[in-house]
Formats: sequence, C-alpha cells, structure tokens
Amino acid sequence: MTAYSPEDLAAKIGSGLLSFPVTAFADDLSFDEKRYREHVAWMSSHDVAGLFAAGGTGEFFSLTNDEISRVVTAAVDEASERVPVLAPAGGSLPNAIEQARIAEQAGAAGILLFPPYLTEASQDGLAAYIEGVCASTNLGVVVYSRANMSLQADTVARVAERNRNLIGFKDGVGSIDQMTRIYSQLGDRLIYIGGLPTAETFALPYLELGVTTYSSAMFNFVPEFALSFYAAVRARDHDFVFAGLRDFVLPFLEIRDRKQGYAVSIIKAGLNVTGREIGRVRPPLTDLTEAENESLRALIQRVQ
Repeated sequence: MTAYSPEDLAAKIGSGLLSFPVTAFADDLSFDEKRYREHVAWMSSHDVAGLFAAGGTGEFFSLTNDEISRVVTAAVDEASERVPVLAPAGGSLPNAIEQARIAEQAGAAGILLFPPYLTEASQDGLAAYIEGVCASTNLGVVVYSRANMSLQADTVARVAERNRNLIGFKDGVGSIDQMTRIYSQLGDRLIYIGGLPTAETFALPYLELGVTTYSSAMFNFVPEFALSFYAAVRARDHDFVFAGLRDFVLPFLEIRDRKQGYAVSIIKAGLNVTGREIGRVRPPLTDLTEAENESLRALIQRVQ
C-alpha cells in the first residue's frame, strides 16, 4: 500500500467515488478472510478512489478489535496500490485511540472516526473526542457526523483549525442547513463526503453544497452502475441521474426500508444473489427474506 500524507489522502479520496466493502462471514459468523480478500481485490480493480474497511457497511459495530485488525490488514494487502484503505475508530475515546493504533499497524492510509457509543454529548465534548483521536495518530482523519455526533459548523471549524490531520467531514445527518453552514465556514479546508444510507439519493443536491463525493454501498455488487451514476452526478446530467433513481435506486430503497438494519443487510444480499457469496449479517442485524432476495435479484438484473 502506498503511504499517504493527510494532504495526499484528502486529494485522493476527493477525486472519485468511495465505497465500503462488506465484511465476509462464514456460516458460523466468524470472519471469512479468504472471501473478504477476494472481494476487496475485485472492488479495487474498479475505478474507486478509496475503500473504508470494517466501516458501517462492514459491520464495524459488531467486530472485535482483533477482527478489525485482521479485516484492515487484509484490505490493505488486497487493495490496488492506487486505492487507499481507511480504517475505523469509534466508541469510547480509549477504544478509538486503540483502533487508530491498529489502523497504523495494519498499514491503513487514514481513519474514519465514528461517533462515541450511545451517550449524547455537548459540542465541546465532541470536539475533545475528535481532537483526542487526531492527536493520537499521524494518519489523516475523516470525521463521521451522524447520530449522537451531529457536529455544528463552529465545532468543525475549531477542531479543523487545531488538527491539520483532520482532512474530511462525512455527513450522515442530512441537514441542508447544517451542511450549508459548514461548507460556508470552512470552504475547501476539508473534503466533504456524503454518508447518508444509499447516498446516491442525495448526491445531486449535495453536490451544490460542496459534497463532491460520497460512499456508495451498492458499489459492492453493481460497481459499473455506481460509477456511471457518480459520473452523471458530477456532470450534472439530470436526465441520467433521475432515470437511475427511478429505475433502480428508489425501488432499491423500497426493499431497504422494510426493516431497520436493512441498509447493511441488503448490500450483502446484493452480493449473494449475484453469485458473489459473502455470507450473512451478524446479530442484531437480520438478513433479507427469500422473497425480498428474489425482488432484489430481479431489480439488479435491470442494470447489469
């Protein structure tokens, strides 16, 4: 894996589409390293600007630190030289710092910082959490604003000023007002990444707010469609984008929204029904029903 400075990593991940490899599990729900390595190698053979190993779609929340180390190491080994791998960190501050250390040891190019577990916190507390992780590593850090870490513009600006290795802001909140304030205040200081579930839905309006890239979960199983859709968004090809939304993305959302947690489950299902077996999800997530799998299979055939 090529070494990336925080500045180089920011330029790279801002240059194209991003994605999250799902984490492969065997029948007993243990990490299936062989299948995972094959999947990462296949994903990185396409024109992707960065991969988030063991991220949200990779079931970060259900992995041990030892498993995260194995997952990230495997991803770094198998990714193309031109594709940087970002590793996860989150939960308690000591745990997030430990995971940042794991990322460095595994050879990751950067870190995606998830919210602290469960508890709500003030903006000052969230700033201290982010700064604690940034100070613990030389890697570039992308902060994931979502759930109990919904960051205000002043907070992001303050942390970015103090920590040069904070390179990116990933939005999982979906507030137009919030994104407008953040981009207006920070401009090109950060890379802005769309991080809402099925980010394609929001890609075109978010482009006008400075969010020039996003992480595509469906890239896992329909990479050609995902890349074509991203190119149309960047070209502001409204006809192509709205045709893709109408014919594939919105019907896909209809299946995804049937149960909580399906935002991850449906990605694994997409691989399984297209013959790239990747296994089940771990509890507390649940897998799609057979009928839902068949609906998904028929939908995917429209864009293959």
